Amino acid sequence: GVDLGVVRDQRAYLVRVTTRQALGRLRTLGRRKESYVGPWLPEPLLTAPDVAEDVELADSISMAMMLVLETLTPTERAVFVLREVFDLPYDEIAQAVDKSLAAVHQIAHRARAHVAARRPRGAVSEAQTQAALGAFRRAVETGDLQSLLDLLAPDVVALSDGGGVRQATPRPTVGAERVARLLAAGVAVWGPTATLEPARINGHPALIVRIDGEIDLVVAMRMDDGLVTGIYSVRNPEKLTRMERETPVSR
Repeated sequence: GVDLGVVRDQRAYLVRVTTRQALGRLRTLGRRKESYVGPWLPEPLLTAPDVAEDVELADSISMAMMLVLETLTPTERAVFVLREVFDLPYDEIAQAVDKSLAAVHQIAHRARAHVAARRPRGAVSEAQTQAALGAFRRAVETGDLQSLLDLLAPDVVALSDGGGVRQATPRPTVGAERVARLLAAGVAVWGPTATLEPARINGHPALIVRIDGEIDLVVAMRMDDGLVTGIYSVRNPEKLTRMERETPVSR
């Protein structure tokens, strides 16, 4: 290994090494996703409540934002995160991704515009998200879907990630009526054996659904202008291994 004692700029060196490792992992995941069964969702992380106090950090790791970042190339994603989340200077980012300073400025501009066009619209309060999750919980516990239907946007999209291991909807479900039918079917299947626990997933309110005490899925939502535009259900057991212990997140 490298002796950090002889490295002139330890922070720049560590940023460069970490970024290169992250880029390698992103490219590997990209190849895996090409053969993935059904919709792919980011791995949910059980996070501490205090993550929400850093609004920018919480937004940057939300399920909705992670899906937006997935639409960037690995290099665009690295540049965006290093600049927008960690506020690193452009020259340091250029070294980390092995690009010229001019190229990094262009990549950052392109990535920023790309994300801005796709990130959630309007300020979403914690109370709005809690209300939507509460309506989802009531729908499961009582079978009454109406309060949840009232919060669904007409173009809402539901994604279910079973990874080919657990049963899940093989394609995105689009539109309030179709999503409502999907939710009604899910509620009927779960029955009285399901328990729903409020949790903080990726810095935002979410639900952990247990069947007979075992974690079956995690449900997160995307809110735009006060309505639910995305429902994300992760059932792939390989992605639910971090649900019993909080993952520390900071910058």
